[in-house]
Amino acid sequence: MDFPLLLIKTVLLRPYVFLFLAVSLFSAQRLLGWRRTGLFFGLTWITAFVCEFSSTRTGIPFGWYHYTGSTVGQELYLGNVPFMDSISFSFLLYASYALALFLLMPTRPTQRSDQGFHWPNLLLPLDARTSWPVFGLSVLFFVLIDMVIDPVALRGDRWFLGRIYYYPEPGVHFGVPIANYIGWAVVGTIALSIYFPLDRRLPPLEHGGDHAATAQVLLGCGLYYSVLLFNVAVTFWIGEPLLGLAGLLMYLPITVLFLVRLLKRSPAAHAITVSEH
Repeated sequence: MDFPLLLIKTVLLRPYVFLFLAVSLFSAQRLLGWRRTGLFFGLTWITAFVCEFSSTRTGIPFGWYHYTGSTVGQELYLGNVPFMDSISFSFLLYASYALALFLLMPTRPTQRSDQGFHWPNLLLPLDARTSWPVFGLSVLFFVLIDMVIDPVALRGDRWFLGRIYYYPEPGVHFGVPIANYIGWAVVGTIALSIYFPLDRRLPPLEHGGDHAATAQVLLGCGLYYSVLLFNVAVTFWIGEPLLGLAGLLMYLPITVLFLVRLLKRSPAAHAITVSEH
């Protein structure tokens, strides 16, 4: 079948995946520029595809699992790996990165005026944007989101995803082996380990003011929580309340921290002062 036709059929079969991808590209381009966005998404996708291709043949790094091929002819495959699956890693890592940035980046003091409340302006200095704390938190959020996604995807025959893969030996986390989550950590670590040094070598970011950066990072955070809530909603829809509650409880402390940061009630946030340049 012709590649363009298969790609169109893939988008029509998985519109939610490509909606998430479009939002992430829009946010990333405005935050990082096209060169950095291309590097970030391209490196993540290549890393994910190589790891998936390897794992379905050697068990490294995700552990053993197999794609069923049930949608061959209905969507694009690269080898035995569905294109939509490997490309999903890219927007999920970007959303994880945006959430890490929002929780860790310094901000200018909150301002109020006659027009009302102004969001605190998020600063994106290079040394902080590509720092080890951002790196570690991005990988952590990347793994955590999969701890909600993968058990739901494993039950794809009970919703519109379909049964696209399976594990020869069911794992301890709602049927998902722990090795799978180790594999996600490997993908995130490899992709960011290559991207961050390249980011440092590129020309400085140009924003139309720090407020623009704040808006785009928040859009990335919104993407992260949209994916999370989409998958949690599916768990309740297919009659898996325990799985849904486990996901909600896992994200409770992260969400509290996010809201505290959002509302600028954190003492640490008020203590940060940034000189004007």
